[in-house]
Amino acid sequence: MSSNVESLSFGRVSQLVCTTALAVTIATAASAQTVVSLMHPQSTPLVLEVWDQLVAEYEAQHSGVDVQLQFLENEAFKAKMPTLLQSENAPHIFYSWGGGVLKAQSETGALMDLTEAMNADGGAWKNSYVPASFESLTFDGRIWAVPYQLGTISFFYNKELLQKAGVDGENIKTWPDFLAAVKKLKEAGIVPLAGGGGEKWPIHFYWSLLVMRSGGKEVFTQAKNGEGEGFMHPAVVKAGDHLAELGTLEPFQAGWQAATWPETQGAFGDGKAAMILGFQNTEIGQANAAADGKGLAAENIGRFPFPEVEGGLGKITDTLGPLNGWAVTRNAPPEALDFLAFFTSADSQRKLAEAKAIIPVAKGAEDGVTDPLLKMSADELAVSTWHQNFFDQDLGPSIGRVVNDASVEIAAGNMSGEEGAQMIQDAFELEQF
Repeated sequence: MSSNVESLSFGRVSQLVCTTALAVTIATAASAQTVVSLMHPQSTPLVLEVWDQLVAEYEAQHSGVDVQLQFLENEAFKAKMPTLLQSENAPHIFYSWGGGVLKAQSETGALMDLTEAMNADGGAWKNSYVPASFESLTFDGRIWAVPYQLGTISFFYNKELLQKAGVDGENIKTWPDFLAAVKKLKEAGIVPLAGGGGEKWPIHFYWSLLVMRSGGKEVFTQAKNGEGEGFMHPAVVKAGDHLAELGTLEPFQAGWQAATWPETQGAFGDGKAAMILGFQNTEIGQANAAADGKGLAAENIGRFPFPEVEGGLGKITDTLGPLNGWAVTRNAPPEALDFLAFFTSADSQRKLAEAKAIIPVAKGAEDGVTDPLLKMSADELAVSTWHQNFFDQDLGPSIGRVVNDASVEIAAGNMSGEEGAQMIQDAFELEQF
């Protein structure tokens, strides 16, 4: 084990939390087998392979600890977590997208407040991460999850298919540019976009980014705070109109409204769609989901940020993406914190970055980002003028579900931009009572 990993060993983290009741001695940990359960929705083999290696490495150094990784499919994870958190079967650690959903969970009393542990020893643990990683994990000055990764949503494209249609992906800068590219691809007999309407949230990326580009930070901040015209602001309505305009072009693959995210990535990886609006690790996601398990070669994948909206108040340098972390449940053993400190350390995050899995948030792990496509996302984040967590997470579970529903309905041509905005505004006002 390297010296960096050793610095985050059990003894070090015990020092970090020694001022709290969370401290535990090595002798106690070794005296009996302690199970630490971690629940997640991760299904990408390359990521899981690194996780398994990290667990094995930790257990080899802590013979009294058994770390159990527990998988739940994305939608099942979201649906079952509220019940699990109130049961005796609650996992000790679970994946969190942060934002309003995490805030709501913290208010139930089911989570462990990590503030004292993070700030112990002069803030040694907290200061091991970049400050921005705490933004969606902290409420009223209290920390409710350990940072894991930052990310950004952008378009990825099949260079060969765009070239066949006479489209230059590097020249797609504005929303009209993007619509023109969609039309040219359609004319060439190529499906322009891989879309995942079955799980709904992948389509909310379009609506959210259009809101950001149309209204900018001020309009969205006012809306989520119940100020001004809220979600009925003309810029928000206009964003929905732009999405409806895209929908009229029928840009997605056949059956997109029922497609899961793995199926959507597979459509892109199999060359059945020219573009996909996806995560920073789309390169490994599409490879995993492709029929041959390989997908598109890295050199055949291009990338561009979500286009500007002409006349919009937002900037092309405003980014949307995850601010993820690991929440800890109230009755988790002290070993859960010790494992998390190791699992999110610079050495551990460097290994994940080298596997093209994450953009790390641990200080000193940046040199692990060597893949060109992942580095493009990291570079975009480095100059971000406003980084926004996913709307469906930031706005909380109830409003978030409506955002996802409305996004799909607008894209499918079943709802206008104004009707979608009204649906979300109604949900927001209902939440206030």
